[in-house]
Amino acid sequence: MRRKIPSTAALIAFESAARHQSFTKAADELALTQSAICRQIAGLEEFLGLELFRRSRRGVKLTEAGLAYSRRIATQLDAVERDTLAVMGQQGAMTVELAIVPTFGTQWLVPRLKDFQRLHPEVTVNLTNRTRPFLFADTDFDAALYFGDAEWSGTRADFLMHENSVPVCSPALLEGRSSLDAESIARLPLLQQTTRPYAWRQWFSSLGMNVARDLSGPRYELFSMLAQAAMHEMGVALIPPFLIQRELADGHLMVAHPHSFRSDKAYYLIIPERKLESAALGAFRDWLVDAAHQYRSEAGLD
Repeated sequence: MRRKIPSTAALIAFESAARHQSFTKAADELALTQSAICRQIAGLEEFLGLELFRRSRRGVKLTEAGLAYSRRIATQLDAVERDTLAVMGQQGAMTVELAIVPTFGTQWLVPRLKDFQRLHPEVTVNLTNRTRPFLFADTDFDAALYFGDAEWSGTRADFLMHENSVPVCSPALLEGRSSLDAESIARLPLLQQTTRPYAWRQWFSSLGMNVARDLSGPRYELFSMLAQAAMHEMGVALIPPFLIQRELADGHLMVAHPHSFRSDKAYYLIIPERKLESAALGAFRDWLVDAAHQYRSEAGLD
């Protein structure tokens, strides 16, 4: 069935004219005549069956429908341009499109990627943030670096590491003390991580404590947000130390209690079964699994 889509030339002419609020400026930008822009937009209006611009002797102005359509078209044209440039940049190269959980990707993966690039200069790894599970069939991702369990239908999961979270806070909350006991922590604001809703309950429970308000407190989706809130004296946060090494080293955050709680879930590299034969992805997987094993050994986490 033929798609109900106007010509690309008409859409480009319309987007430029809408952005400039001028047919003349659009013509200059696209190296066309003003009459050509007029014809393209008139044809588009006929195709849509609605008026996109109001014409007057002082120029043109978008109608309400034209403004709404221009915003949608601009977004779509930007996406087409990005995809086109991406394809052009991949000529003769091997790429891995990787979905990552943000803080882990920024704090642990990115600082180590130079080692992979040194070993495999022919492979480009592109990173995109994704905090929630998704269907690989609906995306262009080759793999995902994910925190959770290993049950992701139609995929292979490679274990990387658990989280061993400790309570951290601003030095100001310690008031000169080197640490706090668990009872004192329970009385402070508990900063919550949206994707780890029972983290504080599990931490207190591992110490044999039942704290009524362990699910209360402001919630943040990312560990980086959690760390910032803790640094600004908003409360105590449960964060794996490897995600905040710089903040701990600089003294902006301090470990409020040495007890750590090991998560039942873990970080995994998830690869769809249909991608398992990819040479680029195989090279990245082997390197990543080895790098995670080396980290666990050095940190005493194995």
